Amino acid sequence: MYKEEIKVIDCTVRDGGLMNKWQFSDKFVRNVYNALADAGVDYMEIGYLSSKGAFDAKEFGPWRFCHEKDLKRIIGDGEKRIKLSAMADIGRIEIDDIPPASESSLDMIRVACYVHQVDTAIALAHHCQDKGYETTINLMAVSTLGLRELNECLEDLNKSKVPVIYLVDSFGAFYSEDIDTLAQKYVERLPGKTIGAHFHNNQQLAFANTISGIINGINYLDATLYGIGRGAGNCPLELLLSFLKNPKFKVRPIVKCIEEEIFPWAQKIDWGYSVPYMVTGTMNQHPRTAMAVMESDNKDNVTEYYDTIVNAVGSV
Repeated sequence: MYKEEIKVIDCTVRDGGLMNKWQFSDKFVRNVYNALADAGVDYMEIGYLSSKGAFDAKEFGPWRFCHEKDLKRIIGDGEKRIKLSAMADIGRIEIDDIPPASESSLDMIRVACYVHQVDTAIALAHHCQDKGYETTINLMAVSTLGLRELNECLEDLNKSKVPVIYLVDSFGAFYSEDIDTLAQKYVERLPGKTIGAHFHNNQQLAFANTISGIINGINYLDATLYGIGRGAGNCPLELLLSFLKNPKFKVRPIVKCIEEEIFPWAQKIDWGYSVPYMVTGTMNQHPRTAMAVMESDNKDNVTEYYDTIVNAVGSV
């Protein structure tokens, strides 16, 4: 009824923070942390690692940086209840800014990169492994890559020591048939490695595409509470845990946390399916223009936005 090898990674604070500059209170982050632990989720991605000066600490909340003092404030003095992960974007973190794992509450560092950055990403991931961390490489915007480009990139990743490679649908552009093809390609070309999935919900397919990934051998699965995340958001964690049928997962703590912590944020920030995000998904475009519209006073003029993007890119 279930696959024991599956690991679930919650990205609520990290991905959700893209919508509010990581201005979550300690109470929010602590309640998410405890809910995930109570639910049996494998990892909590608590934010990003960023070099000093990469972002203004007066503008961005602590989870853009994940300093150890902030992590300690959340987990307290007792035993850590769940493994913690942080994401490192190529170009926004220096090698010397990553402490040894023995001096950090983080267990895993996920290196995010585009195809032209893959060599740098491998070097950073290897450096993190040498410092004692679990690592993944999350190859972004795969929907924009040609076949040869992707194959060459996977060949480089296959030669690396990084054990987990992520298939990422950054623009929410993929259908289940795409996931079938790509997941099989990743499994084939990355023998011995674990494949992960991080899908966005521009076409309301993040959950369905995650299921397609599971069927095709993907075993690291990203999700967020109530789908909170950049733009259209992500695969909803409560749906995923319910689907997996693994008795180690408990859905009720997630539902309770959504009621207490996520619903109030839904009154303050917009994420989830909307026509502008649908347009960027179907047109295989970065959602930044849709995000700008959704944050403006013009967010209900969806026809104007549709015409603008279609005229710039082509027809759908």
